[in-house]
Amino acid sequence: MKYVKAQAILPESLLTEIQKYIQGELVYIPKPTANHEKWGAKTGSKKAIAQRNESMIKAYRAGTPIHKLAESYYLAEDTVKNIVYGKY
Repeated sequence: MKYVKAQAILPESLLTEIQKYIQGELVYIPKPTANHEKWGAKTGSKKAIAQRNESMIKAYRAGTPIHKLAESYYLAEDTVKNIVYGKY
């Protein structure tokens, strides 16, 4: 997020109206809800975690014990259980 001077982007009439409510302070203007991106959409994190979980489930079904999966994936055993038992 970068700062932008209001005088550079807002019409003078709007800037005057905003100054009735706040002056010399920082104001965050959020994106419209329609423009929000879901978590991991830009970075691919969501896809990578889904692939990791699928790999973990396959290994579990092939007989790898929970504690070994936890060690291999650097996760708590409870987290691995939630993944392989379908709670995630």
